Amino acid sequence: MTTTHAITSAFTRTVASDGAGVPVLTHTPHDPRGWLVWAHGGSWQRGSAAAWAPVTATLAARTGWAVASVDYRLAPAHRFPMAVLDVLAVLHWAEAQAEDLPVVVGGDSAGGTIAAIAALARRHAGAPVPGQLLAYPPLDPSCARPSYTAEPGAFPSAADLRAAWQSWLSDGMRDPAFPPTPLQASSLAGLAPVTLVVGENDPVRDDATAYADRLHADGVPVTRTIVAGAGHAELLHSDSGVLAALATALTGPPLAADSQPASPASIREPHHREGNPP
Repeated sequence: MTTTHAITSAFTRTVASDGAGVPVLTHTPHDPRGWLVWAHGGSWQRGSAAAWAPVTATLAARTGWAVASVDYRLAPAHRFPMAVLDVLAVLHWAEAQAEDLPVVVGGDSAGGTIAAIAALARRHAGAPVPGQLLAYPPLDPSCARPSYTAEPGAFPSAADLRAAWQSWLSDGMRDPAFPPTPLQASSLAGLAPVTLVVGENDPVRDDATAYADRLHADGVPVTRTIVAGAGHAELLHSDSGVLAALATALTGPPLAADSQPASPASIREPHHREGNPP
């Protein structure tokens, strides 16, 4: 039987390092186990904390973790790395709320990409590095890996996702604190534990595998869960196996910066869609 925690949802605001206001939708249990800073999907151009509220509220209610969902600035009006700055601001805000509780950064699809870059930026700055909880992040701007063409007609198409990357990325951006994807970082050493969840039919699944392989090679604890029968944007489905896998990850050992699992890499496959997390 799955425990459901009562939560209180409210909007608040914080300020990014460039002075921009950042709206935040929080879902807070009475006695949270930790804080999850979440970046929604939408190809860096669409979506909002309010639109993703059914997902983030359910995640908080299932796990007992407080969730701070970031209304980050969207492309093409606000290009890379503005969304990363917004997530970094909410990480700082959440740490003040959390006190001694663990703080994790996460996101789905494009939000997962943003979350992964935010963790790298924290490492580069010498700040506490949050664990990562990522659902099917696209990590290859060229969309060149075989999974992008393995299933004709699968969403998103390589062409559409390449166009989304182009709408978000800034020309000439070359800052080691903000690579546009963690796969372009010279090293991933020093990151906190990472959990990756991706569907077996998702065009971005090879990106997740490449990231897991890089993390493992650089000594970062990583778990990759493959959800059987699932495609992209699975998190938005009411019976989402991806949501179940994320909830299971949060109710296990905390993905905190000081967490050091003994085994540096593991792969669970497949994780079926049916049912709630144990």
